[in-house]
This record gives sequence, C-alpha cells and structure tokens, in this order.
Amino acid sequence: MATDLFDLSGKVALVTGASRGIGEAIAKLFGEQGAHVIVSSRKVDDCQRVAEEIESAGGSAEALACHVGNMEDITSTFQYISDTHGKLDILVNNAAANPYFGHVLDTDLGAYNKTVEVNIRGYFFMSIEAGKLMRENGGGSIVNTASVNGMHPGPGQGIYSISKAAVINMTKTFARECAPFNIRCNALLPGLTKTKFAGALFTHDEFYQEAIKSIPMSRHAEPKEMAGTVLYLASNASTYTTGECIVVDGGMYA
Repeated sequence: MATDLFDLSGKVALVTGASRGIGEAIAKLFGEQGAHVIVSSRKVDDCQRVAEEIESAGGSAEALACHVGNMEDITSTFQYISDTHGKLDILVNNAAANPYFGHVLDTDLGAYNKTVEVNIRGYFFMSIEAGKLMRENGGGSIVNTASVNGMHPGPGQGIYSISKAAVINMTKTFARECAPFNIRCNALLPGLTKTKFAGALFTHDEFYQEAIKSIPMSRHAEPKEMAGTVLYLASNASTYTTGECIVVDGGMYA
C-alpha cells in the first residue's frame, strides 16, 4: 500500500517565485499531491500559465501577482488569502533577487537594496503574515529557499550570499519561536541548479567548469530535483522536523 505521508489534499499552499525554475517545479509537484496551489510571482502572466498546467494535469491552482519586495503587495496577498480561503497551510518563500554578479567591493546601493528587500525583508514579512494565519488555524509549514551560498559564499555573489545566510538564521528563528503554535519552518539549500535565475553562473564558463569539478555527481541539478525535498518539508512526512536546513548540492560540500 502506498504511503499517504506526502498527500497534500485539502491544503492551501502559497509558492512565491513560482512562474519558472525551482518554484514552478514545487508548485506543480504540490498540485500533483492534491494541494490547492497559489502560484505567485511579480507578474501574473507566467503564473497563470503554471496554474493552467497544474489544472490541466488534474490539480487545483490559481495565479496571484505578488512582489515580495513590496510591503503593500504582501499585505494585499494575505488579505486575499484570508478572505478567499480562510487559511494557509503551506508557504514556500522561493522568490529571490540576485541583481549583481561581480566583486563585492563594486556592489552598489541599488543592488544591495533590491537583494535585501526581496531576500531578507520579503521572506521575513511573508513568514510573519503566513504565521499569523497558521497560528489561527492550528499550524502549518513554512519552507524557505536559501542556498549553499548561505554557508559558503559564492564567488561574485557577495550580497546574495549574505542574504541567504540571513535566511538560514531566519529559518531557525521562526522554527524556535513558532513551534508552540504547531508551525514548522525549514529551508532548502540548493546547489548549482540550471535556472534562468542562475543564468550568470552558467554563462561564465570558467566558473561553471570549476563548480562541476567540485561536485561529486559531476553535473548540475535540474529544478525538479529540488521539489521533492520541499514536498517532504511541507507534508506530514516531516511533522517532527523544524529548524532544519537541508543541503541538496550533489555532494559539493559533503
């Protein structure tokens, strides 16, 4: 008999940055497992495509525009979820910004602000609003997409790496403080993954080749290879798991 530990039937899940890449893969897997998926990103068009593909495959989904770097968007998003669904069971903070690739000494204020507004402030207040809804309804699961760069700064990715280190600590903070409300908070730390977001890493051939040499599996990951870990963290398979940061990097830092 197949296990139902990964069954998300009856759950409402919000996945940010879900119009492509890792977020899209997570949203589609959640849909396959029975969740109603709120597919969110800055622009609604690509979210609508993903939502329609989930529904075409027999799942339940809707598209919702939300720029997590904009506080008004965060407020309106959770007001909509509260008014429409009355609850939120799963939040996946996956939207992220990485506008600058280069030496840390050349980082300008614009790149710094954009990275911090989305990757730190955005995750923080999305988690707060989700946590309030979850507290009212007996619990839930928050999953943050961090990065292996949060533990080992990536070359040319200074402020991005710093922001992801903050996400790791944020994950542990929410896990400790929200556990009494049956709210779990964990993080996925992807290694080198082929996404449009990580495009700069793949166009610098020297960096890419060096990275591949350091990965025992000798290849980069595809977005769908990250989704299973997030499903575990969002589902009843991980009911005693909180504050954990799971590295999925092909053995790079083993």
